[in-house]
Amino acid sequence: MRVLGIETSCDETGIALVDTEGDSTPTLLAQALHSQVEMHADYGGVVPELASRDHIRRVLPLTREVLQSAGADLASIDVVAYTRGPGLAGALLVGAGVACALAAALGKPALGIHHLEGHLLSPFLSADPPTFPFVALLVSGGHTQLLEVTDVGAYALLGDTIDDAAGEAFDKSAKLLGLGYPGGPALARLAEFGDRTAYALPRPLLQRDSLDFSFAGLKTAVRTHALKLEGANCEQPRADLAASTQEAIVDVLVRKTMAALQRTSCSRLVVAGGVGANTVLRARLRSECEKRQARVYFPELALCTDNGAMIALAAAMRLQRGIAALSSDYAFDVLPRWPLTAEPLAARAA
Repeated sequence: MRVLGIETSCDETGIALVDTEGDSTPTLLAQALHSQVEMHADYGGVVPELASRDHIRRVLPLTREVLQSAGADLASIDVVAYTRGPGLAGALLVGAGVACALAAALGKPALGIHHLEGHLLSPFLSADPPTFPFVALLVSGGHTQLLEVTDVGAYALLGDTIDDAAGEAFDKSAKLLGLGYPGGPALARLAEFGDRTAYALPRPLLQRDSLDFSFAGLKTAVRTHALKLEGANCEQPRADLAASTQEAIVDVLVRKTMAALQRTSCSRLVVAGGVGANTVLRARLRSECEKRQARVYFPELALCTDNGAMIALAAAMRLQRGIAALSSDYAFDVLPRWPLTAEPLAARAA
């Protein structure tokens, strides 16, 4: 079974083709990705209307590129999967509309997939994939969550974002420091030259018996220190503040994740989402898991960002387990706000 995946939830247009045989892990045949980072950089963040229009321009050319790279044609596609939510409404509608139109033209089913489920399952495309059950740390954009995962579609929420997510804390702190877009990678680069102990920044909620996340207080503290640095001729204090900010975010993520492993008595950890590419976070999690004789799994760096491969994979794994309802009326909707643990997850198909 071949599944074409279309991802257009925000500022990346991702297309991929995966193949499955029986119950084996799906194989990635080809993928293509276009990032809108340069287009949005002038505005300091994603402009939804521009994002939607760019998706329209990119989806079909990228689809042709993927099929050519895989040595496949449209007739060989069995299912067209797309991101149904969460994300920007206009951007989601582009992918959903194209996917359902293509499926209708081919006489094949289409399936809406949860964006975060795609991230969650993306490590299964790695050379060393995880096995169920595991604890998952999802750190993607406006989402920071800890989940206990027992199988595809079986997700128990352990901790969630109360206000700002980790990715937002990175981006907003970077903006306060006058860094470019996207802020997270820019802050991480500047942090390489700073002293992570230079500023005593808060670690929200660490003193409570809770696995929830809150980074709004950290952002406020960064703002206070950043204002004091305005007009300073020396770059070192900014680098120190960047390093201290990164250390605070990573510290919260690592300590709560280790608490989740202990609470669930699980020995496997999956880390997914854009913030999962942060090298400091990866190193700390590897070190802490080794101390506890636990295994940690990351997606390939190329799969940390939004991509079509994770959407095709999630669809294929759901279809393998018979938990994806396929129909042929080709009606569709999108869910800009869609909790990962909501039921029925990705049940509506077109």
